Amino acid sequence: MVSTNPEPERGLDEFVAAVREFLHSNAQPRTEQNAVPWGSGDDSVNYFPNKSAEEERKAVEAAKAWQRIRYDNGWGWITGPKRYGGRELTSIHQMTYSAVESEYDVPDTSQLSVVGLGMVGPTILAHAQQHISEKYLPALYRGDIIACQLFSEPAAGSDLAAVETKAVRDGDEWILSGQKVWTSAAQHSDIGEVLCRTDPHAPKHHGITAFVVDMSAPGVEVRPLRQMTGGAEFNEVFLSEVRVPDDHRLGEVNGGWKVALTTLMNERDVVGGTSSGPERALTAERLSALMRATWTWDDRALRRDLSELLAETMAVACLNDVAARTIETGHSPGPERSVAKLMHGRNLTRAAHFVSDVLGPRIIADTGEWGTFAWADLLLATPAMRILGGTEEIMKNILAEQVLGLPKDPAIDSKSPFNQTRRSTTSTGATR
Repeated sequence: MVSTNPEPERGLDEFVAAVREFLHSNAQPRTEQNAVPWGSGDDSVNYFPNKSAEEERKAVEAAKAWQRIRYDNGWGWITGPKRYGGRELTSIHQMTYSAVESEYDVPDTSQLSVVGLGMVGPTILAHAQQHISEKYLPALYRGDIIACQLFSEPAAGSDLAAVETKAVRDGDEWILSGQKVWTSAAQHSDIGEVLCRTDPHAPKHHGITAFVVDMSAPGVEVRPLRQMTGGAEFNEVFLSEVRVPDDHRLGEVNGGWKVALTTLMNERDVVGGTSSGPERALTAERLSALMRATWTWDDRALRRDLSELLAETMAVACLNDVAARTIETGHSPGPERSVAKLMHGRNLTRAAHFVSDVLGPRIIADTGEWGTFAWADLLLATPAMRILGGTEEIMKNILAEQVLGLPKDPAIDSKSPFNQTRRSTTSTGATR
């Protein structure tokens, strides 16, 4: 998020020098990840780490500790307002910091940063009352608390405006009842940004209100969802008559769709700009070494597929570079992020399928051979990348309608009262 009131930009050379001084005092340089010789070191290639509950707890505590060090030294929220501990610099400064920090061995803070700092924090800043921002934003960006996003429901995934979790006003409070699903980091979160139906008689986009909910409040229940990778990164969250003070409302009553769009725009920026663990393994050196180790290097069809995969991966990097340069000039990026998000998921899927063709049965049976079965985690995880942050179909619709100017999908009913529209009969009740 670009600061609305940035201080005069410091030269990036001076900024980088200050970053390196901080990192040199608090972390060790990282060894080059892509230089691992074939057959040695950790061969894991995954998008969703498969950790035990204890391993997850330790990873989260390490992330929070590192975020506190960042924040206390002025690096916890580079683009944020100074009154909340930020530096009021630009997104290019944040991107520069992240690039320099990637050279150092520091804890993974994605459990904090992707949703909480990247999506929920900017939404609170834009739409919360000032005393609520003062309560949560410093704690969030210091790593004292973690936030999650309570949007999707069993019958409201891609069509997010079809949420049925209801909020009923009771004096100075709201009573929330319903079910959310696919909620990342809910098991670690202290607060959540939740969308609720507050006027079922209004068209679906106009009867939604957003709130900040205390995840430890009575009536909030988090249940893990076990993935086919073996991990449980996602959760379903049940809200059974959860009371939320009205001052925890984000934006206006029935104005929650505007709040949701703020979050979604940040979400697609985060996902589109991601340089994930799997993508760092998708190098010409690593993949050509795999082909040589499996005696498939002379297969011209596979070599053609490898060339196409590497070209597409470079294209995403170039799109993100274009977006970064656009931000550097003080402008908001155009469709680059949406295209990058779409290609990001497709490239991970293409990579998993390519490796499957190279390995054959060795990707589904652990023979103990280095660099083979380890790719199974990526193969099982890639479908999620084509869904999270907006499905491929949704992203194509956005690009078709907003970039190419094609007509909207006529099947979407955005004018009828929500309680009169045809919807899935899937239950979203909190007692399910």
